[in-house]
Amino acid sequence: MHFLSLFASSSALSILIGALAFLPQTVAQDRTTEEGEAQISDPNVECTPYTYPPVAQAQNQFPPTWTVATILPNDSAAQNRYNSIQSQVPNISPKGTQPQSLSGDFGGFSYPSNDPDCWWTFSHCVTPKMAGIPDDIVTVPEPGTLGYGFDDGPYCGHNGFYDFLQSQNQTATMFYIGSNIMNVPLEAQRGLADGHEICVHTWSHRYMTALTNEEAFAELYYTMQLMELVIGVTPTCWRPPYGDVDDRIRAIADAMGLRTIIWQYDSSDWLGNATVTDGNYQALVDAAASGTFDDVGTIFLTHELSNFTMSEAIKWYSNLTSVFKHLVPVGVALNITKPYVEDGYTLPTFAQYVNGTHVGSITGSANGTAGDSANTTVSTASHTATATSSTPTAGTNAAQVVPVKSVGWLVLTVALVGSMLCA
Repeated sequence: MHFLSLFASSSALSILIGALAFLPQTVAQDRTTEEGEAQISDPNVECTPYTYPPVAQAQNQFPPTWTVATILPNDSAAQNRYNSIQSQVPNISPKGTQPQSLSGDFGGFSYPSNDPDCWWTFSHCVTPKMAGIPDDIVTVPEPGTLGYGFDDGPYCGHNGFYDFLQSQNQTATMFYIGSNIMNVPLEAQRGLADGHEICVHTWSHRYMTALTNEEAFAELYYTMQLMELVIGVTPTCWRPPYGDVDDRIRAIADAMGLRTIIWQYDSSDWLGNATVTDGNYQALVDAAASGTFDDVGTIFLTHELSNFTMSEAIKWYSNLTSVFKHLVPVGVALNITKPYVEDGYTLPTFAQYVNGTHVGSITGSANGTAGDSANTTVSTASHTATATSSTPTAGTNAAQVVPVKSVGWLVLTVALVGSMLCA
């Protein structure tokens, strides 16, 4: 009787309908904006292909995804930029023979034992032998500090992981692959919106020393162009896939305004082997606990590559924060407050970060929406973290999800109905 009398009351019915109007849609998803995409709590939905018009309309201006990039025919802007840097590139031949060298097979390639090219893959050399090229960044100057970052993004199903980072008020350096950005541009936009530092990780993730000068240039150039189109910023940092870099590749990157960031410790999480990855995380934790980084901080290689790699990052996060004084983006540790070519975005200084300011400011067009020049200022991350909504489950290869982002509204509505039933 109470139930029937409730709906006999027009005022009560109006209240109920009004409350339901505010209940978020749990089926339909907004896949047209970064904000809408970030609310998807099911990674299977998030990894379903979608079309983003600014990218679709410009697709013929970029190389095919996952192919070695070359300067496109009739791309005079790219050709002119390439011509302008050629005089800065040393006369060093590509390593090995394509196509096997593209995947790191340098078998049969004869290379001098004195490592004349400072080839990282050969000797882990990080101090260029050619004058005028900056050293690779492999450590951070701040004591007890970890340069925190992730390669190979944006991963299509990363919302749960990014939610977790937000819940910890943690930002990082994200090394994005151009082909991934082409496929999931809204996920790339979230990186900037959440306050992460965005860096280049090439177009197709090949061994860079195997490429010709033009190919190496194109791998960086088109990734930077796509980042500007999709995310709204052009980075000034990059990481070579597999760490594969020599003085020729360093010179090309430097001429394009990119700092080369390597690492000192490696999680090997990309192997997908929990025993290996956990052992490498533990080795880093033990080194930090023993005082190894009391004078100079370090950089650890991890990946936004799969549910496994992100789950491992979540699992070991508290261990890292217990032994390091600070986990910060690499640019923050280096006090690089202007991380992009464009004006309008700043990273916090190291002092600001450790005192609680973890996200820089965004003004003008550098706001993570392609072509949007609205005058906005953002000083905090744009999403409310819901770490339990789609957090990858540690130790699994398939994301396990409990979609709870709408629970608060559901509880509110049920409570309202209950109160009227009992009235």
